[in-house]
Amino acid sequence: MLSKTKIKLIKSLERKKSREESGFFLAEGNKLVADILPFFSCELLVAKSSWMATQGDLKAKELIVAADNDIEKASLLKNPQDVLAIFRQPESTLDYKILREELSLVLDGIQDPGNLGTIVRLANWFGIKNIICSLDTADVYNPKVIQASMGGIAHINIFYHSLNELFVELKDLPVYGTFLDGKDIYQEKLTSKGLIIMGNEGNGIRPEIEKQVTKRLYIPNFPPGTESTESLNVAVATAIVCAEFRRQQNY
Repeated sequence: MLSKTKIKLIKSLERKKSREESGFFLAEGNKLVADILPFFSCELLVAKSSWMATQGDLKAKELIVAADNDIEKASLLKNPQDVLAIFRQPESTLDYKILREELSLVLDGIQDPGNLGTIVRLANWFGIKNIICSLDTADVYNPKVIQASMGGIAHINIFYHSLNELFVELKDLPVYGTFLDGKDIYQEKLTSKGLIIMGNEGNGIRPEIEKQVTKRLYIPNFPPGTESTESLNVAVATAIVCAEFRRQQNY
């Protein structure tokens, strides 16, 4: 039986302040919880016995077999599944040495949790291990971000850091950004090391960060020169950019 105190704790993790104070985050869903369970310290796991029967050894500090509508009472989802879990947020340190040897994503003011979660998922797909977020980027431990990441959150190092400080430390790395006046991404030579900046949904890359860009790219529409929407969704643009970087490394 899930107590009212536990339900209150679970629901509180919808709020950023509660996540910051507790150091916890919430994940829901049969596949999502199963996928990330081996990678994070689980404080509380609440699941129906039918889901537990399909799993191996469940490592959680507290394990509760959900009775009747326990999951529905605690869930933040419109259509709850069979399991939810509270995990401890991992601690990580930004290592400039590693960033100098890899391709990393830099997020400048991304606000939509769905976009952020999708970008995390994309980074995992394209083998990008580090994402550096501006201090005003949405919280990666927002439950909506966790859901949208589809388990990618377990495989990416995510840091919140002053972008100006970042560029000072990594001043020798190429810095890529997408702009309407940039050069055709499919015609440019792309490197296996560097920083790819993706900007805010409405305003793009802010002017002071734009000054740090050394390689201005453009994603052309098709057919060239025809009228189209003004811009792409930031997560879609991230997918296109990452795909082209990786394609060039394979040929």
